[in-house]
This record gives sequence, structure tokens and C-alpha cells, in this order.
Amino acid sequence: MPAAKCLVLAFLLLSTAAWPREEASPFTDKAVAAKLKRDSARCRAQADLGACYDAIRWSPGDPALLVGLGDALERAQRPADAIRNYRRAAALAPDMRGLAAKISAAEAKLARRPPAAIGAPAKRYSNAAPEAQSH
Repeated sequence: MPAAKCLVLAFLLLSTAAWPREEASPFTDKAVAAKLKRDSARCRAQADLGACYDAIRWSPGDPALLVGLGDALERAQRPADAIRNYRRAAALAPDMRGLAAKISAAEAKLARRPPAAIGAPAKRYSNAAPEAQSH
């Protein structure tokens, strides 16, 4: 009886190995490639943050996209985030031209920020003040 169980188990394993596998749909691959191309172009040309994030999701190891995201973050006044992405790009492609200058400029911009703007306490508003009541 144990030999019969082994034979049945072997048959099941071999039969599942012969099942047709699902292949990636060429339409899906083409659609993803087209979206990546479109988002990459918008990221590089227009420094569009949303397009950069979408493109990087599909191609996270592309240093040019990381630089594009850094540029978009610079335009959005987020130099600390831009520096982080520039450094990731530098780690992937250390010989990329102009990257050291971008890092230096973003660091200088970050250093020029006034300290009060970084840790300023939030303004407090209250409806309990008598002058704020309308009746």
C-alpha cells in the first residue's frame, strides 16, 4: 500500500508540472512599457512629481529617474528629499555628470533656510476668545 501512495503522489506532482503556465500578457507588458515611457518623459522634461513617483515605481534602479525626482522635489521646495534622491542616483551611477553640483546646490539651499521656519511652533486658534464670537 505505501508504494501505491508514493506512485499516486509522484503522478500528481508530475501532472501539475505539466499544466500550462500563465504567461505575461503582451498587452499588459506593452501597456506598462508605454506608461513607464510616458511617465519617464514627463518626469525628466517637466519635473512632475506624480509622474516621477510612478516611473520610479516601475523602474526603481534608474539613476536618471532619481535625478528627475530630485529636480521635481527641488521645484517643490523640498531640498532634503531632493538630496536623498540625488545621493541614491550617485550611488547607482557615480560618474553621472552634474550630479555633484546638484547635491551641492540643494545642500546650500537647505543651509540657507531660516531655523525658525523649521521648528516654529504652530499658531494656535481658539473659538473661545470673546472677540471671535459673532453674536
